[in-house]
Amino acid sequence: MYRSLKWIFSIVAIMVLTACNQTVDGGGNYPSKPIHYVIPFDAGGQSDIEARRQQPLLRDTLGQEIIIEYRPGGGGAIGWSELAQKKPDGTYIAGINLPHIILQPIAQKDAGYQTEQLKTVAIFQATPIGLAVPKESNLQTIEDFIAAAQKQPGKITIAGSGTYSGHHLAYQQLQNSADINLQYISFTGAATQVQAFLGGNTTAILANSDDLVKHKDRLRILAIGSEERFEPLPDVPTFKEAGLNITASIDRGVAVPADTPQAIVQTLESAFLKIADDSKVQQQMKAEGFEPKSLDARESESYIKEKTLEYQSLLRELGVVAD
Repeated sequence: MYRSLKWIFSIVAIMVLTACNQTVDGGGNYPSKPIHYVIPFDAGGQSDIEARRQQPLLRDTLGQEIIIEYRPGGGGAIGWSELAQKKPDGTYIAGINLPHIILQPIAQKDAGYQTEQLKTVAIFQATPIGLAVPKESNLQTIEDFIAAAQKQPGKITIAGSGTYSGHHLAYQQLQNSADINLQYISFTGAATQVQAFLGGNTTAILANSDDLVKHKDRLRILAIGSEERFEPLPDVPTFKEAGLNITASIDRGVAVPADTPQAIVQTLESAFLKIADDSKVQQQMKAEGFEPKSLDARESESYIKEKTLEYQSLLRELGVVAD
């Protein structure tokens, strides 16, 4: 009898220890090892710039090294498809972009992931998208650009970052709203896109607001996709001012695999929002041409659902997907 009770107590003890270990794996001692922060674009782009800004602050808050890695390709799809397959233990996180993570699974059967496979932890930044030409171009206004495109259907090349991305959508909107035919040249990231444009490889560029601010002395910005004039570029008209029904912007945040335990999500959420809400960080963002944002995991989920409906409707309107 004594041996039987001893055996039972041993089994119970093992079960309790196992349960405790599972609780720890569910976020109790997270993070207990370095975190890999995946950027699904080239080094030097907006996602990388923000990750580098966050890196030392995350390390201080979370008490672990933050290892930044790059997985460019497919407008971010390669990095996001890899993240969706990772173990949901918070070891791997990835920068995300909207509308990319919504558009790609809708418009491509082989995107490699579904939006629902990614759990957004926070959204912390946005960049309106603008249309620009070289400073020496004879195209002075958005009206000049449209007139030139009408005279040369399919001849004007326009640089963008990724397919079924914010830039690609803005390109589709521009063609549709202005009734013109352009040639979209896709690059694996904003850094290579801007480099190619400044090197004279395309006629025009659809660029993020921080790149427009950074290189404003070397280009002429014809219009920008914000609802109202963008504060760092007050002399640049919006597309809507030119009579074009275009609003175009890219939101950035960070995500984990969908099945990640809530305790881990909350730990990461707290760390990222602490940075997003820091007044010094916000001032830096604004000075560089970024628009600071601060959405927690629940707000991000609602925002993505809202945007999904909006983009589904827009893609149908543009003829990119069938009804």
